[in-house]
Amino acid sequence: MFLASQRPIIGVTRVVALRSLREFWSRHADAERPLRAWYHDARKAAWWSPGDIRNAYRNASILANNRVVFRIKGNQYRLVVAVRYEKGVVYIRFIGTHHEYDQIDATTA
Repeated sequence: MFLASQRPIIGVTRVVALRSLREFWSRHADAERPLRAWYHDARKAAWWSPGDIRNAYRNASILANNRVVFRIKGNQYRLVVAVRYEKGVVYIRFIGTHHEYDQIDATTA
């Protein structure tokens, strides 16, 4: 647990590896709009705990190692992120099709 004074300022969540999302939607054009929407929401989020993410995204899967899986475009795609709640940083770890997701271990991706 950390003190409220240690929390990042609301609205400045840093999403690392936007490039990964751009590269993905350049190959899967139908994913661009939902990924841009997710990115926009994540940048403005105040996620201090997994519960905060679940409140915003009821279908998000909270995994070990601070990993979270978001279902993109009606579960056609999966986005795995690692969250550093105390720093206000979200790291893109994987973006792929549902089939590609089935081939990885999301807790270590």
